[in-house]
Amino acid sequence: MRAGAQAIVNLSASPFSVGKYRLREEMLGSLARKHRVPVAYVNQFGGNDDLVFDGRSCAFAASGVPIARGRPFEADIVMCDIDRGPAIEPIATEAAESEIWRALVLGTRDYACKCGFGSVVLGLSGGIDSALTAAIAAEAVGPDRVLGVMMPSPYSSRSSIDDSVQLAANLGIATLTLPIDTAMAAMDQTLHDAFAGLARDVTEENIQARIRGNLLMALSNKRQALLLTTGNKSELAVGYCTLYGDMSGGLAVIADLPKTMVYRVARWLNETNGRHVIPEPILTKAPSAELRPNQTDQDSLPPYDVLDDILQRHIERHQPAEDIVAAGFDRETVRKVLRLVRSAEFKRKQAAPGLKVTDRAFGTGWRMPIAARLSDDSAD
Repeated sequence: MRAGAQAIVNLSASPFSVGKYRLREEMLGSLARKHRVPVAYVNQFGGNDDLVFDGRSCAFAASGVPIARGRPFEADIVMCDIDRGPAIEPIATEAAESEIWRALVLGTRDYACKCGFGSVVLGLSGGIDSALTAAIAAEAVGPDRVLGVMMPSPYSSRSSIDDSVQLAANLGIATLTLPIDTAMAAMDQTLHDAFAGLARDVTEENIQARIRGNLLMALSNKRQALLLTTGNKSELAVGYCTLYGDMSGGLAVIADLPKTMVYRVARWLNETNGRHVIPEPILTKAPSAELRPNQTDQDSLPPYDVLDDILQRHIERHQPAEDIVAAGFDRETVRKVLRLVRSAEFKRKQAAPGLKVTDRAFGTGWRMPIAARLSDDSAD
């Protein structure tokens, strides 16, 4: 280099996102070749709030070939001779599901530890989101430090309770059952006169979620345990979540995982372990909040594969509605989804920190106003 440098040392704090490690090494190797000097890249490791740092420090010879590489998602010390170090194998491709799992385990462990929590608590609904969150928690802090709480209502199916019990047994975590029937009746009685003449609607559904949120916060408070929220990115994007209800908590573990990726990681976990860590019925049942009889998520949302594709294009790839429609999506569906994303901004501003694993998560990389006077046409 013109200034006479004999090597480049890059001290970095590059946060994790899926697949980023390959682009990072390609860039560093290219830099070494371009300037014909060795490059040593030293990256931060660990979790800090919503960001996870995967480490993976590495070194490249002046020719651009890799000569050293640290372990991912672990503290590591690697020594090498940057002038005469032998080349090592190109970095192997890691499945996205494996990367995400390790990032979320690390992020959850460090968040709990650095915030001074010795244990965690979460609600178990019998659904896929709480199941994966519980599995991550058990791996992160140890199953003996995880409490799963079942809070059945009159609308909860027997299978949801049975599946939660089986999940807890598979993970080795403790459980507690707190039925909410009595609390629901008390709320109905208290609000009877105030709601006189008004039809039952989503308000009563949200009250159920808020009863559960209060119970979980009480347990968190009494036990000095970190409350984990279990909502995914798809729900958070379109507001399919309840403020002061299922959004209550200190850390949103899977808030940057689209629903389809939640299923992928859960299936990967079962395949990797060679057993059904997450019970098969949880993987195959239709997603439902179970806040009214025979309710399913698809009553009010597009199928998750369609929804997640639209959301990924809009949120992570910054595509406007017209580009998404041009890609083959129904115009009205796109307009509805983008309107929901806009109208849910006030909820996201009050959400717990969510661990970032994609290129653009709700949080550090997302700055949108709540108060914005937009017409329906702005979705186009």
